[in-house]
Amino acid sequence: MIDTVKLLSLAVATPDNIILQSEAAETAGRLFSERFQDFKYLARVFESTGIRKRHVARPLSWFEQPHGWQDRMAAYVEVATELFRRTAIGALQRAGIEAHQVDCIVTVSSTGVVTPSLEARLAGELGFRCDIERVPIFGLGCAAGVSGLAIASKMARSRPGAVVLFVSIELCSLAFRLDELTRPNIIATALFGDGAAACVLRAGDGGIAEIESTGEHLFPDSLGIMGWKIDDTGFGIVLEQSLPVFAETHVRAAIEGILDRAGLSLSDVDRFICHPGGARVLAALESALGLEPGSLDIEREVIGDYGNMSSPTVLFVLERAIAAGLPERSALVAMGPGFTASCITLKRVA
Repeated sequence: MIDTVKLLSLAVATPDNIILQSEAAETAGRLFSERFQDFKYLARVFESTGIRKRHVARPLSWFEQPHGWQDRMAAYVEVATELFRRTAIGALQRAGIEAHQVDCIVTVSSTGVVTPSLEARLAGELGFRCDIERVPIFGLGCAAGVSGLAIASKMARSRPGAVVLFVSIELCSLAFRLDELTRPNIIATALFGDGAAACVLRAGDGGIAEIESTGEHLFPDSLGIMGWKIDDTGFGIVLEQSLPVFAETHVRAAIEGILDRAGLSLSDVDRFICHPGGARVLAALESALGLEPGSLDIEREVIGDYGNMSSPTVLFVLERAIAAGLPERSALVAMGPGFTASCITLKRVA
């Protein structure tokens, strides 16, 4: 019998700087209202998102000044390294595993570029072995919390007993732009925050939940829905207004296909654990998946407390779902650039 991959532990962390949504709205008004004629109309998004506060890489005053690639990536290296340290140590301690026992590290991030990669920078300090395998992944965006976890689970499944550390880190706030007088940039200032999460996986006994199945669906002709445009200043958000409509129209068939390949159906899932991309996206997912309005309650709690942190956000939701008690079978769902839907089913370990 082949050992199944188990989720042994999960830890999350955020930067220390906190921005209240009211502060973000006031600051954005000062910075954009005189220069962007549609700002008054768009400013309503600061209330409609349901976000109360966010954690960000730098104090609010930092974002009121212009910054280029060098400033942004210096901030990324500093803060992402610290979040990697905190989440990795936390997840390993919760799993009762020492750093030298880790055989592979899968790291996902789409909001900063650093070479050598984060796990290499911390290898000596944290005590990882010299023969550890490193798999840094860039470009999966919001879907990476699920897609990256799926990749990590496959690494664990290929060698039963091997310990795989999965780390998801995003510093979305470093993409806030003073020079981008566009609807997507204004929405970004109201929606995105920063955070990180880490999981320990191993094929064998024990754990919190079994990684039962994984799958993705890449939608044709959808490259413009979400992503980055890159220029001399840094990343610039690409975000289509039609995303909630797209989700409500297309996600159900994609998730049904993923589940069907695993011999499952929507009715086999007791709880969907979704990436909370925004209030309208959550409502669209509830409609698409046939859920009662408001049933994605933990998702709304997380986005209210942290905003959309991109890839780690769904893992923040998973942490709270674990604390509340996982049902027999749950499904992690996230969407991201590509445009992609990603899904993992989890079975509770008795």
